[in-house]
Amino acid sequence: MLPESKIEKILKSNKKPKEIVTLLAQALNNDKTLVNELIGCFKAGSTADKGNCIEALEYVTQQDPEFAENCLDFVIESLTDKAPRVKWEASRIIGNVAKRFPKEVSKAIPKLLENTMDKGTVVRWSAAFALTEIAKSNLGLQKELVNKFVEILAKETNNGVKNVYLKALKFIDKNKG
Repeated sequence: MLPESKIEKILKSNKKPKEIVTLLAQALNNDKTLVNELIGCFKAGSTADKGNCIEALEYVTQQDPEFAENCLDFVIESLTDKAPRVKWEASRIIGNVAKRFPKEVSKAIPKLLENTMDKGTVVRWSAAFALTEIAKSNLGLQKELVNKFVEILAKETNNGVKNVYLKALKFIDKNKG
């Protein structure tokens, strides 16, 4: 039997979820090669483990967008997970790294647009965050996304979600030309 990995030990500890996420993020910051181990634990883990793993990645990418370079395909794939927490954390990662990887994150747009219709407000807000960050950092996609934002705004009922789009539209309009 293989010894327990560092990531597995953290996930199986009796700590509270926030502590687990913090420990995972610290481990990833200290050893970037652990990302593959984290992805393996995510794929084999419970819903709670998946949420903790993806949230730890979100924490790391807030401070170090470069970190996502070797796990972006995994993050994009996670946008369609059945767990809402996984979808919203994956969206936030995309938003965190959109400026650094504009071409790569454009592959996430169809899944993010799907998440704009999710019943969960946090999933929709996070998709809005990711999409607007992509629009702000990718001029080639901006016009197409702005048109989508207008469509989404017409259907969206939550003011917090609407505000993400409105703020981005104002930013884009102000920075034209």
